[in-house]
Amino acid sequence: MKKIMFVASAAMLMLAAGCGNKEKTDSEPNTKVETSQEASNHEMDHTGTGDVPDTLQVAAAPTYPVGSEAIVQADHMEGMKGAVATIAGAYETTAYEVTYTPVDGGKEVPNHKWVIQEEMKDAGDEPLADGTEVTIEADHMKGMKGAKGVIESSVKTTVYMIDYTPTTGGEPVTNHKWVTEDELSEK
Repeated sequence: MKKIMFVASAAMLMLAAGCGNKEKTDSEPNTKVETSQEASNHEMDHTGTGDVPDTLQVAAAPTYPVGSEAIVQADHMEGMKGAVATIAGAYETTAYEVTYTPVDGGKEVPNHKWVIQEEMKDAGDEPLADGTEVTIEADHMKGMKGAKGVIESSVKTTVYMIDYTPTTGGEPVTNHKWVTEDELSEK
């Protein structure tokens, strides 16, 4: 009986933990889901407009060219990992993992992946050091645009804007920003 109770309790904890990690995503509209990395109550839109900063440099020879397909290895959002993605854009930049406090007063969002160099206010052209305080101009998540944050880590890479259908079903996601090159694999 104790063994059954233990197994049932463990299952309930796993279920509760899974439910708590369902954040919603933001790239413009309002189709939302929480990420395992971003354990806050803020929303991240799945679908975006495809607009990118004017200064963002198009990748000359990306590993995954625009129009090609790749498998998503990132798990920023539920249903993302393992999805087949169509590449909608490929750009050369520095991508940052940032911790920030939403401007709408929500909980701190730790280690959000990714905000790019061109989405930081007055970031300039040189990569920013870990620990640098920044103002985020991206609006991937509710309360993100204008938020103060701190850079946790960075990577100089090709970032991709992707279209995909979540492995969990649901509406297709278009113009999702961003996944890095190492978060994709060949189909």
